[in-house]
Parts: sequence; C-alpha cells; structure tokens
Amino acid sequence: MATTTPAGVRGGHARHGGHAPAGDGAPMTHRQIMEALSGLLLGMFVAILSSTIVSNALPHIISDLGGGQSAYTWVVTASLLAMTATTPLWGKLSDLFSKKLLVQIALVIYVSGSIVAGLSQSSGMLIACRVVQGIGVGGLSALAQIIMAAMISPRERGRYSGYLGATFAVATVGGPLLGGLITDTDWLGWRWCFYVGVPFAIIALIVLQKTLKLPVVKRDVKVDWTGAFLISAAVSLLLVWVTFAGNKYDWISWQTYAMVGGSIVLGALFVFAESRASEPIIPLRLFRNRTITLASLASLFVGVAMFAGTVFFSQYFQLARGKTPTMSGVMTIPMIGGLFIASTVSGQVITKTGKWKAWLVSGGVLVTAGLGLLGTMRYDTPYWHLAIYMALMGLGIGMMMQNLVLCTQNQVSPADLGSASSVVVFFRSLGGAVGVSALGAVMANRVTHYVTDGLTALGPQGAAAAKSGGGSGTIPDLATLPAPIRTVIESAYGHGVGDVFLYAAPCALLAFLITLFIKEIPLRTAVGAAKSEAESGSESGQAPAAAPAAASIPAQTTSVEAPVTERPLDGIPVRGTVRAAEGAPVASAAVTLISLGGSQLGRAVAGPDGGYLLAAPGAGSYVLIAAADGFQPQASTVVVGTEALAYDILLSGTSGLTGAVKAAETGAPVEGAMVIVTDVRGDLLATGKSGAAGEFTFGELVPGQVTVAVNADGFRPLALPVEIAGYGVTRIEAALQAGALVQGTIRGGGDRRPLADARVTLLDAAGNVVAGATTGDDGAYAFADLNSGEYTLIATGYPPVAGSLTVTGRGVDGHDIELAHPGE
Repeated sequence: MATTTPAGVRGGHARHGGHAPAGDGAPMTHRQIMEALSGLLLGMFVAILSSTIVSNALPHIISDLGGGQSAYTWVVTASLLAMTATTPLWGKLSDLFSKKLLVQIALVIYVSGSIVAGLSQSSGMLIACRVVQGIGVGGLSALAQIIMAAMISPRERGRYSGYLGATFAVATVGGPLLGGLITDTDWLGWRWCFYVGVPFAIIALIVLQKTLKLPVVKRDVKVDWTGAFLISAAVSLLLVWVTFAGNKYDWISWQTYAMVGGSIVLGALFVFAESRASEPIIPLRLFRNRTITLASLASLFVGVAMFAGTVFFSQYFQLARGKTPTMSGVMTIPMIGGLFIASTVSGQVITKTGKWKAWLVSGGVLVTAGLGLLGTMRYDTPYWHLAIYMALMGLGIGMMMQNLVLCTQNQVSPADLGSASSVVVFFRSLGGAVGVSALGAVMANRVTHYVTDGLTALGPQGAAAAKSGGGSGTIPDLATLPAPIRTVIESAYGHGVGDVFLYAAPCALLAFLITLFIKEIPLRTAVGAAKSEAESGSESGQAPAAAPAAASIPAQTTSVEAPVTERPLDGIPVRGTVRAAEGAPVASAAVTLISLGGSQLGRAVAGPDGGYLLAAPGAGSYVLIAAADGFQPQASTVVVGTEALAYDILLSGTSGLTGAVKAAETGAPVEGAMVIVTDVRGDLLATGKSGAAGEFTFGELVPGQVTVAVNADGFRPLALPVEIAGYGVTRIEAALQAGALVQGTIRGGGDRRPLADARVTLLDAAGNVVAGATTGDDGAYAFADLNSGEYTLIATGYPPVAGSLTVTGRGVDGHDIELAHPGE
C-alpha cells in the first residue's frame, strides 16, 4: 500500500529551454512534440472539417429541408454562435481542469451533434444540431492553442503554429471538396457530410489518450456560469437582430431598439459579473495589456474575412457560375493554398527570428486588398482574376490568424494562458458569427433586389416571374429555370456575393490599422516565463532575453536576508511579482539586481503577495536574480528604459521524493531496501537504499509521473505509480508484503545424486497451486515471494513424494527431497 502526499499543488512547467521537459528532464524533441500533437491536430482537423464540409452542400441541404437565405446563413451562424459563446468557458476550464480530458469531452460533444445533424428532417432541426457541434468545435479550437502553449515556448511555437495553420488549410480545402463529392454521389447524399467526420473524431480520441501527456494543476475551482450565460445571451440577441433586420422588420424599428438595447444591457451585466467573479471566464485585467486588447479587436475583424470566404464562395460558384459542389471546392483552392503557404512559412520564419509584427501588418494589407478586389467580381469575371484575388486573401489570413494568438500568449503568465488564448479565439469567432449573419442579411437583400430588377427588365415573362416569387430570396434550383431567367439569377448572385466582399473589406482594413499599434515584443524562449503584464497593467516595451542556466547562479544568492524594500532608492523602479509554476505568489523570495559586470546594485525580499521593488541606477541592461527555498534560482536579463519596468518572475520548483519502506504486517522499518525511480518510458532516474529507519530521499527530480520500485530480501517486490509535485517534496510510504523463500534440491534415493527434469509443485492450505518448477541438471528448485503459512510440496518424476511444509519468517532454505523407484 502506498500513499502520496505532495508538499504542494501537483503539476509542473518547463524549467529552461524551448520545450516542456520530457520524462528524463531533457527538453522534448521535435518528434516527441509531434507525437503529442498528432491527436490534437487530428481533433483540429475534425473541427475545421465540420465547418467547411457543409459549405458546398448547403444549397442542396436548404433546398431539400426548405428555407431561404436566412436558413442558409443560420446553419453556419448557429455553429459559430455556439463556438463563440463557449470558447471563453473552455479557456477558463482549461486553467482549472485537465486539458486532455476537456479536449476529449469536446470531441464527444462534436460526434454526438454530428450524428444527430445527419438525421435532420428540417432546417430548424439542423440548426439546433449545429449548435451542439459548435460547442464541441469551440472547445477544440480554444484548447488546441492552449495545449500548444502549455508544451512549447512562444519562440518555438511559431513553427508549430504553422503546422496548425497547415492543418487548418488542409481541412478547409479538403472539407468543401469532400462535401461536394459526397453531395454529388447519389448513393451517399448530403447527410454523409455530417457522418464522415465521426471516424476521424474517434481516432483522435484514441490518439490523444495514448500520446498527449500534460501536467494537471488541481485546485479548488468555481466556474463562472453567470458570466457564461450573460455573454451567450448578449451575443445571441445581437445575431438574431442582425439576421432579421431589413427583412422581418426595418433596421430602424422598435425591434432594433429592443434587441440592440438588450444586447448592450446584457453586455454591461456581463462586465459587472466578471468584475465580481472569483474565477471570471474573461479576466477583465487582461485588457489592461495593450497587446491583448488590440489583438482581440484585430481578431474580431479578421474573423469577418475568414468565415465570409468559406461561406459565400460556395454560393457564388454554384449559383452564379453553375458549378457542381465538387467543382466549387476545387475552385477555392487558390485561397486555401495561400493560407497554407502563409501560415507554414510565417511560422518557420518567426521561430528563427522571434519577430512577428511584420507578418501581421503584411497580412492585413493582403486581406484588405484581396477582399477589395473580390468586391468587383461578377458572375462572368474570368476565373484567373478570381484565383489571384482569393490567393491574396488566403495569404493575408494565414499571416494573421495564428500570429494574433501567438503575440497574446507571449504576454501572459501560465495561470492566464487558457483565458488569454480563448479571448482572442472568442473575438475571432464573434467576428465570424456577426460577419456571416450580417453579410448573409446583406446578401439576401441585394440578391432579391438584383433578381427583381433583372426579371423586370426581361419584359412581361420576367415581370410575371418576379411577381410570382422569383425574387423571394429562396435558394433556387438553376437546372429547372429557363435560360433567360437562369442568367438573371446567376448575375444576381454574382453581384450579390461581390457586394458581400466589398462590405467585408473595411473590416479587414480596420484589422490592418489595429495591428500597426501593436508593440512588438520578441518571443520568449522558455515555456511559462511570462512577465504577466496583464496583471501589472503596464507594458515595458522590452522583453527579457533568454535566462542563463539556473545551475550557474551562485549558491549565496539564496541567503539574502534584506528587508522588503518599501520605496526604491534613487533610480528607475523595477517592480513585479514572484510566482510559482502554478501561479501562486512566492513570499520571502530574495530578488537581487546586478550589473552585467557582476556588481550588486540592489536587493529585496518579496512580500506575502510575492511583490518586490528595486531601483536601477539608470537605463540599460541588468541581470535580475530570484531565489527561494524549495525553488530553483532564476536569472533573467532585463532591459530598463527611462520609465518604471514591470517584470514578473516565475520560479520552477525543486522537486524531490522522500519516503519510508516498512513491513506491511508489523510496520517495522526495512533497512537496506533497494529503491529505484524510473520515468514513464522506463529510463532510470535515481536509485538508492533505505536507511536504518527505512527512510530514503531523492532530490532534483523532474515533476510528472514516475514509477518507484522497491525490493528487499525476504519481501515481495513492490512497484508504485507516483506523481512528483511541481515543487517541494513528494512523500510516499512503501509497505512491503513478506516474501519468504523455499528452496532445495531433488536427489536420488540411492546415490543421492541431483535429479534433472523432476517436477516440483507447491500447494497452499486450500489445495490451490501456488507455484511449480522443473529442476535442471543440478536438481535445484526455488519458490520466492511466499506468504507465511502451511503448504504441501509435491515432487514427481519418479514415484511422487508429498510432504507438508510450514513457512515462517524468511522461509525454508535447503529443503531437499529424495525420489527413488520402489525397492530402492
């Protein structure tokens, strides 16, 4: 029996270097990270596939289930709405619970919604199922970024964000192609668009279970359900207004005042609830950081461009150009190719240089240009023109989408990683939901206008068609229309979709302008070593350089006993908070400021809240050293300007393992027991023997799962799974069961020579076979790890011999047995 009592919260983060450590303490290799991310990328593939695979099938789906342009856009918007409303909740839950479990739950929700969506009998039922799908997709979208951030440093994350962008691109281009192919296949039909992602999700579940291993931070939690409800209600009411305004009622009407006013009131209540919540879904203090605020706003407008392209291109190619669903997917390849190239290349370059702002700004220019040029398209625009426009748009989205999340993650502490990441994804989804809904309403209005004008221009036949409902806004079946009327419909949809992109272009321009004001801070090279500017409320404009190795810090830095500095001396203030890996403040941590030449310039001791205050003599580069009992010392280079510098310090715990080996029956300590510690791959981490009191101690172990094996003479071996805490000492007790040894030799009755190939069987008092053995040339047999008690020993090979045997203490040694033929 073993118990574990860690001296702190379980969990851990990477010490130094670019990646989270592997089981043996070394940084994870690229191969190990890709194995861990394989299931996550597959889950992301499923999430994106669910959003894009229906795009080319939607005209057929709405035609079969009934509904017009409003139903068309709501099939897309419902999923985006659920995704938007739940993304912050998923992000907050990831800060509180197991990220691995949450991403698996999101996959299960997605699978459930997909199966029921394929059985839909009306557009209303389909929209409801898409809400369920959206909840799962929201979890997958938010958790993918969060899990990557928990494993990989911001500097290296650019490389892997490129892989995520590539997955996004493959799913985005593969979704419409696959959806179109399924829709065009008679024996499948559009319902299989919802079923096809299910096996991928199941495979992702299995792969995640086997490959994704993350530390779990466990603490008392309180989920902000009030905030989740208020933000969902505010966004939902806003989207309902955008969808029906100008169609069911006028833009300026009492319905508009009621819905917009209601959304504002719900939003204000949400802000009030978040300011009072102990565990808010969106911590409002995050927005004190300028980068997070600007990145969120830019993501809002990028979402409009990103989702508008995937939704309205299918209508354009099918209804304006008369293409099949399959060809509709093929013709959007330039946009997806641009997105694939931009996300992959930018990720690789950012990893090498640590610079990201140029990609954001360039992406904003390209998205704006692409959307503006797409606004000029008509039903007869040469395709090669459209291909260039789509490629520009895809390149811009690829440069902006992942990097907006990346620059945000670079700014926050590990405790806020999930919330900050989900905030950016939330605003991107919100932009997509509002954009698709609003642009769908615009398109319905413009297409109806163009159809009515076109049919009226045809003369009496067209006027009659218009009067009978030709401009009603329902999704038409082009194959059943006469040639002149079909041309009018195609022209109307071509012009209407062009108007949609023309309306979306200003949103991209705003995103571009916002990125100009985001201050570039070089990406960190260590996981979780953020300055946490969101908490300090200021932005220094400088980032710490890579910290020197902890092992090189002089040991005497841990003995600083100076009082807490209440006010800095003459100079520029340097202040911040010293925190542990899980975000808790580290009181009494010694913080020392030294020059690059090694001279001590100031020192302080962190207060109960972990806060410290020092003074630098002037602008320049310095080394900041922090040390505390039970933690590894941390050294960082800080660049001080002319104004006060806010710099938070994250200390990694010095984890250890201690315990005692005792006899299970008596509780007496077992001296000289061999204790072996191995990691999850079976590699040896530490060995030692228990002392006179049965005690053993190991220091400097990497946090995470290990196996502790204990072996002692006269006892059964014991193996225990143990989780090493993120800091402090984990204590265990190993209770060994007695393991007596019975051994002897089988000899002949006459010459007493050892007999080979004799069969020896040991039975317990109930007659059950406990063990068996066959002797070798030396005639020896042995049974180990036996409990004390009565046994029966049977030897065969010659006429059998049976005898009783009492095992006590350490067993019986030299229990020889004689076998002989009768008469000997």
